[in-house]
Amino acid sequence: MSTRSRSGGGGGFVGAIRADVQRLHGAWMEIVFPRQRGRGHSVMGKWKPESVPQKVGYHGWSVLGIIGLLVLYPLTVLGLATRYYAAKLDSTRTRLGIVGVTGIALLGWGLLTIAWGAMSYMDQVDIPLDAVLAVAAASGVATVATALAATSAKVGGRGLTVVLAYPFAMTALFLPPVVAALVTPSLHPYVLDPSYDFAVWVLDNVLFVGGISEYLRGNYTLEGAAYAGMWFGLSFPLGWFFGIVVALANLVRPSQ
Repeated sequence: MSTRSRSGGGGGFVGAIRADVQRLHGAWMEIVFPRQRGRGHSVMGKWKPESVPQKVGYHGWSVLGIIGLLVLYPLTVLGLATRYYAAKLDSTRTRLGIVGVTGIALLGWGLLTIAWGAMSYMDQVDIPLDAVLAVAAASGVATVATALAATSAKVGGRGLTVVLAYPFAMTALFLPPVVAALVTPSLHPYVLDPSYDFAVWVLDNVLFVGGISEYLRGNYTLEGAAYAGMWFGLSFPLGWFFGIVVALANLVRPSQ
């Protein structure tokens, strides 16, 4: 039996996907039609359409479910991966506590700010005061974001985790490379230039509705600290997106 299961793809990763898809599609079918989730042990068995209208409705509803699965199940897989790595970070937060996580963030960002402030007074290094202030501001935002993410994940339920913890965690992840690139010209081609290209793509393909793109282009310039502001703003919708796909993964395959 084990040999047949392996050859038929019944175990491992493929088997897990097949089981998920069958369960989800069965749940979708049971919204309209009775006894659809493979109750082979049931005396009544799985319901099947008999008349032509029933068959048309049954197969049409099935096709809609398949289309939905083609869209949603890849997001579910992404949610499972996100949940796995989020659990790793959450275990670190549990061991260190909110104060410990905040203290580490404050220490790291504080040392970076002090280092750049000290280097700005050296004749050998040309670091303007604006760069030091940008690092200090980003340090404060990243430290607060880290503390809020840890607090939201601990004291809040799943809703608060999606609404606040994930966006603040994304903020804490995005700001360090952006700030490093702002104060290190050699990093511009690797961080700021792709950020600029990404901003152009978003303006041309996402925010073109309602004149949003024209307003942003006419009133704002993407340079200097605006890069940090851009990624701070993007961290919230991206955080909500990852929070939603994790919630979808929890719905499909609840965490143990």
